[in-house]
Amino acid sequence: MYRKDYTDLVGGLLLVALGAGVSLVAIQHYPLGTLQRMGPGMFPAILGVVLGGLGILLALQALRRTGKRPDIRVFSPLFVLAGVASFALLITPAGLIPAIVSIVVISSLAELRIRPVSLALLCLALCLMAPLVFVVGLGLPIPLIRWPL
Repeated sequence: MYRKDYTDLVGGLLLVALGAGVSLVAIQHYPLGTLQRMGPGMFPAILGVVLGGLGILLALQALRRTGKRPDIRVFSPLFVLAGVASFALLITPAGLIPAIVSIVVISSLAELRIRPVSLALLCLALCLMAPLVFVVGLGLPIPLIRWPL
């Protein structure tokens, strides 16, 4: 047991840094405008400030509670990045459905225990909802399945 919850403390400080970075980029590169006539930089600047504020709240709460030893797994982020890469590589040649299945299956390897039933249900739900949202709702010309590859 640690005297402070270092996991949330580090997470809160990272949120503060990310919020500050977003706000600085928005302020430096886009006109803010006024509150009556908002410019393109106003919304990202406000979101960066809100993100930083939430990070401060998380870090302050982490200072007041005890925490457990963080479970650090080196390969988990690599599986998630490999899943995103497989989606990007499969979306054009294979279609939306195989790309969704690949990102879900490969990213699930980041967990220590793989639950096949929940994995199959997640694949099914995403393969049903994504075409409804992107193809039907937004009208994007994404093929669902391209066969033969």
